[in-house]
Amino acid sequence: MGITVNLVEAWEPYKAAKTALNYTLEAANIKEQASRYASGMESLRPQVLQLLKEGFLREEMVLDNIPKLLSCLRDCNVSIRWLMLHSAESASDLNNKRLRQIRDQVLHDSKYNVKILFQLLLDTAQFEFTLKEVRAAVGPEVRARGQGRGARENLQAWFREISKQIQSLDYEDATAAGRKTVQLIQALVEVQEFHQLESNLQVCQFLADTRRFLHQMIRTINIKEEVLITVQIVGDLSYAWQIIDSFTSIMQESIRVNPSMVTKLRATFLKADSADLLSVSQFYSGELVSYVRKVLQIIPESMFTSLAKIIKLQIHDIMEVPTRLDKDKLKDFSQLGARYEVAKLTHDISIFTEGILMMKTTLVGIIKVDPKQLLEDGIRKELVKRVAYALHRGLIFNPKAKSSELMPKLQDMAATMDGFYRSFEYIQDYVSIYGLKIWQEEVSRIINYNVEQECNGFLRAKIQDWQSVHQSTHIPIPTFPSVDESATFIGRLCREILRITDPKLTCYMEQLNTWYDSRSHRQVTDKRLFSEVQNTLGTFGLNGLDRLLCFTIVKELQNFLVWIQRTVLKDRAVVDVLKVLLAVVTPVQGVVGNASKVYASAAAKTQKIWSAYLEVIMKVGSGRPCAVSLPVGPALRRCSRRSLLADIEAHYQDPSLPYPKEDNTLLYDITAHLEAAGIHNPLNKIYITTKRLPYFPLINFLFIIAQLPRLQYNKNQGESFCFRMTCKKASDPLDWPPLVLGMLTLLKQFHSRYTQQFLSLIGQFIRSIMEQCTRNDHFLATTATDDPGGTRCLTTAEGTTRCRRMQLLGITSNTVSRLAAPEAPLPSDAMRDYDLLYCFRRDSNKVQNYLKILKCRIVPERGC
Repeated sequence: MGITVNLVEAWEPYKAAKTALNYTLEAANIKEQASRYASGMESLRPQVLQLLKEGFLREEMVLDNIPKLLSCLRDCNVSIRWLMLHSAESASDLNNKRLRQIRDQVLHDSKYNVKILFQLLLDTAQFEFTLKEVRAAVGPEVRARGQGRGARENLQAWFREISKQIQSLDYEDATAAGRKTVQLIQALVEVQEFHQLESNLQVCQFLADTRRFLHQMIRTINIKEEVLITVQIVGDLSYAWQIIDSFTSIMQESIRVNPSMVTKLRATFLKADSADLLSVSQFYSGELVSYVRKVLQIIPESMFTSLAKIIKLQIHDIMEVPTRLDKDKLKDFSQLGARYEVAKLTHDISIFTEGILMMKTTLVGIIKVDPKQLLEDGIRKELVKRVAYALHRGLIFNPKAKSSELMPKLQDMAATMDGFYRSFEYIQDYVSIYGLKIWQEEVSRIINYNVEQECNGFLRAKIQDWQSVHQSTHIPIPTFPSVDESATFIGRLCREILRITDPKLTCYMEQLNTWYDSRSHRQVTDKRLFSEVQNTLGTFGLNGLDRLLCFTIVKELQNFLVWIQRTVLKDRAVVDVLKVLLAVVTPVQGVVGNASKVYASAAAKTQKIWSAYLEVIMKVGSGRPCAVSLPVGPALRRCSRRSLLADIEAHYQDPSLPYPKEDNTLLYDITAHLEAAGIHNPLNKIYITTKRLPYFPLINFLFIIAQLPRLQYNKNQGESFCFRMTCKKASDPLDWPPLVLGMLTLLKQFHSRYTQQFLSLIGQFIRSIMEQCTRNDHFLATTATDDPGGTRCLTTAEGTTRCRRMQLLGITSNTVSRLAAPEAPLPSDAMRDYDLLYCFRRDSNKVQNYLKILKCRIVPERGC
């Protein structure tokens, strides 16, 4: 359908056909035909315009002049067909000199003007559409009138007989029905004269109406079904399926100038409808509807051009009027010029909307086209295109810039998105759409689609566009070429956040929620970063970043498990060290003799694996998603959690009680919503499935005590109730909070007994070091002198601090105290007394006094 063939090329191999065609292609014949159709166009267009005047194509006019109307319609369609086919660029190969010359001659001799041809096409389509509507309405209406008048029973028996004759008319047999109708009209004239009924005005009026309807029946009978078939055949535009695309720009320009042009385009689209069977009509109808959307997309484009001007005026020119305003300043806030411009642009937008809504709901083939839905889809498409482009262009960062571009670009992007939002909110009533609903749906779709495409980099089976639930055929989300390693703007944003908060270069102060440069101590960013992300991308953007970071963590954890299985556990020297250490620390409830030497020796022998181990832990820790909590009260959270988990908890307490059925998806559904709202604990998230790993708690424990000597407790960076662990060397790629979070994340992927074993090893380490300190008087005397860094006791203090950080896993302080000193748990105030712990490096007297107190609490049987 719509496939055209150039006979000059197609008949080239056939000698007889080629010879016959050459006579047609003579220059004189081409000139004659082109001139004839050109003159025909000049005469036909005024005729069609006359026929299309309001009220001209009345029922009586159509019934009396159907042959003339069909002739005019045929001439118009023939002229359009000839000129479109012979002027189309696809009809001739531009590399073929003869074909190019023939086409140029046709264009010259016909005085071809594409706009005039397009206007004739619109007028002819409208004329044809109107003619079909009138013909479709005439038959049933006249038949109903005839039957209605014949059914009256207030006349005499003669009229009852006449009514039976009228009812017996067979409209299928046009000839017999016509003759009988003429006889009935003659009988009605005679009965009026014979019975002298002129004095009865009611009867006279009735007889006159009956004769008039019978006359109209005769005219209607003359319009047979063949008339509609002829109109359908003559008006067939299927040959132009591909050619019509060259008229798209003209159609759109006409709509931009005159939005009411859409009504004629409706008739043109219906003219291009397919008459095929139902089996193929779905395809052709769908293709035609897609072309309708393409042409009418100029209306949303024009609307958004005006909307962009409104956005600019609202952001930069028009001041927001405060709630209370002094009357002296009223004139300053009036800004009549800017507000008049906004009103004018709003009126233009409403005119465009009115143009497309003038199209009635139309059945194109077997697909129903609703103009309001068409307008909404067009607005959605244009909104998606513009917002996606703005996000793509606005979130491109230069990693070589001296200062990060992240915050300035997020602020600019937030202002742009706010302008879109405010203008859409302002314009929704003028275009009869739910603007904010459309905004929420489309912006979330854009962000989720880009997150999905970015996450494709972590998947083996990529999600293609046709598989994506966020992509749409009618309202596609545009894709843009990549400008760096990331595929989309959400990936660039995520990489930039991770770059400026790299734990190798920055340190995180959790009490201030701020990142500082490790060397210059200059503030890099703070919690306002995530507020700006929310202002720019909304909660969808924060949730998308969370999801992308989760994919990053999954990849790192998977690579880590492969590395530890293939490298660490395959290294015989490392495994031997772990076996020896495991034998020494078993049971974990006891203490290790000569602890400092044992632990230092084990950490030194496994030193070669810790650099790679540290890199993975820091990557996982720095990529932990941030929980964005909504203002939901703690009591409400507890109540909701208990009510949702009540059945599961009851089942585990009493297995006879039923477990929630598999078809009950409440927990899965509400989990997704809670995570999207930030009402969850990301530290409890499990990313991968794991198997049992030998020595895994011991490996983690060795890793921690190997890193602790590189850290120091810095009182100047903490408050009275908190602490801050910093690197001794600013060049060390180590930051305490990511280290803690990375270790917590890693432990959470395994069975909880691994965490308990790890904590027990930490507790044993603290007890053993403290035991060594209390038993060795010489060690007490030389702690602050012979050991300049106070490494041994400092390590113990840092180990206690590390153990305190385990409370992030939900372990209580009493449990931590019990692990550190099972026989006599330390009180919570002693655990928090970091000033005394800090004295390990400052005052030997305080060290001795404090260790004596610990000696009494840890080993009470020895006495104080």
